[in-house]
Amino acid sequence: MSVPITQQSTILAKYLDLDQRGKILAEYVWIDAEGNTRSKCRTLDKSPSSVDDLPEWNFDGSSTGQAPGHDSDVYLRPVAYYADPFRKGDNIIVLTECWNNDGTPNKFNHRHECAKLMKAHSKEEVWFGLEQEYTLFDQFDNVYAWPQGGFPAPQGPYYCGVGTGKVYARDVIEAHYRACLYAGVNISGINAEVMPSQWEFQVGPCEGIQMGDQLWIARYLLQRTAEEFGVKISFHPKPLKGDWNGAGCHTNVSTKSMRVPGGMEVIDAALAKLAKRHKEHLALYGSDNDLRLTGRHETASMEAFSSGVANRGASVRIPRSVAKEGYGYFEDRRPASNIDPYLVTGIMVETICGSIPDADMYKEFARESTD
Repeated sequence: MSVPITQQSTILAKYLDLDQRGKILAEYVWIDAEGNTRSKCRTLDKSPSSVDDLPEWNFDGSSTGQAPGHDSDVYLRPVAYYADPFRKGDNIIVLTECWNNDGTPNKFNHRHECAKLMKAHSKEEVWFGLEQEYTLFDQFDNVYAWPQGGFPAPQGPYYCGVGTGKVYARDVIEAHYRACLYAGVNISGINAEVMPSQWEFQVGPCEGIQMGDQLWIARYLLQRTAEEFGVKISFHPKPLKGDWNGAGCHTNVSTKSMRVPGGMEVIDAALAKLAKRHKEHLALYGSDNDLRLTGRHETASMEAFSSGVANRGASVRIPRSVAKEGYGYFEDRRPASNIDPYLVTGIMVETICGSIPDADMYKEFARESTD
């Protein structure tokens, strides 16, 4: 007979309080071939003072779709670390990049190219804010808390809703919020979304490569938190067919010159550049995004680029406050919930700030897709 989850948690707490005798547990996190997070833990003799103190490690890439079985070692190079909200104490979560044994970045390592672009355009001080939508499912792959074999009432009362029958699994969401704050993720808010059992959290503003880093860690923390509640997380952009909203990852963007009086002209120039590369951006804006970008449910059609003030049915929305003040930021509403944030922020900087030698996010992704 299995032990109930609540009792399991009580038993585990007893062991988590044991003295680690000065040792540090470091959970190494990476992104696999399918865009999911993976992790494994190792023991360190002392707390690192910088990311340079963290050792390189490796894993079996043939088990994650990142390497062939006859040459399966893929190396993990630490790039950032965060306080561990699950083990607490001095224990840490380590974000890593995946590298091949010949010294080249693994083909699913999109952070490497993104980091080069961010460094080259660091004077632009590009800020990002990502709005990560996601959907909750139970362990049997049913939308969480929906009626068995049926549907809840139509959309309307759920967005930012309060009360029984309007919001579900708030305990999971609150736990994740605190976990992000403890870890040091710049999580800026949460809200229930339009479809019941769909939620959103926002990360940012973050500058440059930190945006991708922090969103990946926030996703890891979400799935790790939900695991303890027996809840599954879906980042699919259209998790349910029918008259239900999809899930996106709206991308807010602002450069230094956009944030000063007269910045609206810079924003308009950026939108003109985005319009010219509409198809290239969509190629990097998430899989199955065509199921979501239909022109309905607060989305624009994939067929053509559009923009507008306070228009949630446009490809890019200019907040009304920005239009009124004449400077600020814009919101790209095209990215799907399952994006790789390194690809999206990378091509955004490449488009609005300029490409650099040997770093083309679109061409690199297109090449990898045909490998």
